[in-house]
Amino acid sequence: MGVGTSTFVTRWINFLTMLLAIAVIIFGVWISTQHDGCRKSLTVPLISLGAVIFLISIVGFLGALKNSSILLWIYLIMLFIVLVGILVFTVMVFIVTNNGLGHTVKGLRYKEYQLQDYSSWFIKELNNSRNWERLRGCLVKAEHCNNLSKKYKTLTQYKSAKLTPIEAGCCRPPSQCGYPAVNASYYDLTFHPVSSNIDCKRYKNSRATKCYDCDSCKAGVAKYMKTEWRVAAIFNVVLFVILCIIYFVGCCARRNAARSRSKC
Repeated sequence: MGVGTSTFVTRWINFLTMLLAIAVIIFGVWISTQHDGCRKSLTVPLISLGAVIFLISIVGFLGALKNSSILLWIYLIMLFIVLVGILVFTVMVFIVTNNGLGHTVKGLRYKEYQLQDYSSWFIKELNNSRNWERLRGCLVKAEHCNNLSKKYKTLTQYKSAKLTPIEAGCCRPPSQCGYPAVNASYYDLTFHPVSSNIDCKRYKNSRATKCYDCDSCKAGVAKYMKTEWRVAAIFNVVLFVILCIIYFVGCCARRNAARSRSKC
C-alpha cells in the first residue's frame, strides 16, 4: 500500500468511527432518560462502548494526522486487544450456545424447551435470584403474555399459533400438565395436573404471575438469548474481519510513519 494511501485511509476510517462513537454515547445518554428500567440498564454498557471506540479512534486519527509512529503503535496495540477480545467472546458464545434444542409438542405448532438442556453457565445465570428478578420484571413489562389474547381471538387460532420461545415458556403451563386452555390467556386450573412437574403448580392465570417463575420460562429465555447471541457472534465474525483489514492498513501507516521519521 502506498505511503500516503494507508495514512489517508487510517485517518478517515478513524474519523468516521469517532462520529459513530459520539452517536453511541448520545444514544446511551438518551436511554438513561427513559422511564423503562430494562432499557436504562443498557446505559452504562452503551456509554462505555462509545467511550472505548472514541478513545481508540482519536488515537488512530491523531497518529495518522500527525504521522506519529508512537501514537500509531498505541492505536495498533489497543486495536489488537479489541481483536483478541472479540475472538475470545465469539468462541465462548459458540461454546455456550452449542446445545438446547426444543422438542415439538404433539398436535401443536410451538416447541417447548427445558432448562437442563442448556449449558451450566445458562443454568447458573438464570437461576441466580437477582438476575432472574430483573429479567422477570422486564418480561412482565414487555407484556408478551398479555398480548396473546389480542393476537389470537379464538382458541383454534391460539392452538395453531407458532409461539415464540418466551411465549411458549412463560405465558402458559407446560403441555405435560394437561390443563385445558379456555383461551389464549386463561387455563382451567381446576383439573388435577397429570404431571409432577413443579411448573404445573407455579403457573397462575394472573397477568403478573403466569409462568414467569417456571423453569420452562427460564428455558424460553435461554433459547431467546441463544438465538440473539448466535446473531451477535456472526456479526462479531464480520466485525473481526473488517477490523483485521483496518489493523493491516494501520500497520502500513505506522511503518510509513517510522520511515518518514528516519529520513528526517
